[in-house]
Amino acid sequence: MTVTGNGNAPDVVDVVALGESMVTFLPSRSGPLADVPSFHRSIGGAESNVACALAAAGHTTRWVSRVGADGFGDHLLAAIGGHGVDVSYVRRDPDRPTGVYFRTAGDRAGASHEVAYYRAGSAASAMTPAGVDLDAVRAGRVLHLSGITAALSPGCLDLLRELTSPHPGRPLISFDVNHRPGLRRDGYGPEVLLDLARSADVVFVGEDEAEEAWGITGGPAAVREALPEPDTLVVKQGAEGAVAFCPSAGAGGAPSGGGAPQAPGCDDTPRPAATAPALKVDVVATTGAGDAFAAGFLSAALRGLPLKARLRHGHLMAAAALTAPGDLAAPPARALADRLAALDDTAWGTLRLGPGWTAADAEAVEEARTP
Repeated sequence: MTVTGNGNAPDVVDVVALGESMVTFLPSRSGPLADVPSFHRSIGGAESNVACALAAAGHTTRWVSRVGADGFGDHLLAAIGGHGVDVSYVRRDPDRPTGVYFRTAGDRAGASHEVAYYRAGSAASAMTPAGVDLDAVRAGRVLHLSGITAALSPGCLDLLRELTSPHPGRPLISFDVNHRPGLRRDGYGPEVLLDLARSADVVFVGEDEAEEAWGITGGPAAVREALPEPDTLVVKQGAEGAVAFCPSAGAGGAPSGGGAPQAPGCDDTPRPAATAPALKVDVVATTGAGDAFAAGFLSAALRGLPLKARLRHGHLMAAAALTAPGDLAAPPARALADRLAALDDTAWGTLRLGPGWTAADAEAVEEARTP
């Protein structure tokens, strides 16, 4: 149920996500794009993926963006709104198109993987601080952003700098680094991502992308040393799992914007405050898994769960995305996710999840363990 704000202010929601979404064309079969005869239309966008996953998990969410006044823009609004996300603050651009992209099947990390983006000059790239409803963007317990938006245009970078700057009543800022070397342009580079991350409250970054973008080696502790400012830092380590650092010394609980509370059991030591190994998963496609992880973590944070449980919920949501073909996948029911997240370390380490696991009951899922 949405909590209503005062006067004419936008309704307050759990999470607002701002960023570009595109119409995605998934191949009808594997192989190079030149050989694929037909494609299935879907949607994709880091921030809207998070909003959709959180809405499916029972949270109130809003997606703020800009789309073209075209059929693809119609489809994005209908599809994202159909997931239960508030899209009423998305603006239509009569002069610029909605972005689209095509990709091959299979693992994004594979040498043969191809992605063809048609997003230059898109409606979303025209976002600026003056071109969005800042009150609607800030009317959330959490505001989720990613580094992709900053790369789209100088105006988009100005918008992210405005949203991450100190502001009375600023919501908790969640920032997924999402380093994309292919989007690099004049005035935008890895140092911009580092500055934005330092201005956020919760940061998600892969150990590998921290090395690629910033040359940081030495593991999660080295990433934390380079990013001491965020209250909570989550370092993802691929198949190994993820580690999370608690608020740094002097940080205190929830921000004034009413964001997610500090995790129980945090202290000010430099070591990771929690770790969670990744799950064994029969992977269908990796696209969207990072967004799903962020959604699972934020969902658990909004519920005030301990830091280790937040990481495990991130892994469970990511496992749902990994076992489905598109960017979005139905998350496990909350009762199932809570039961699996509460398993002891041995039971957690022997879980193996495959396609359709989110629709199974807890006993069936727990029986699907590796020796």
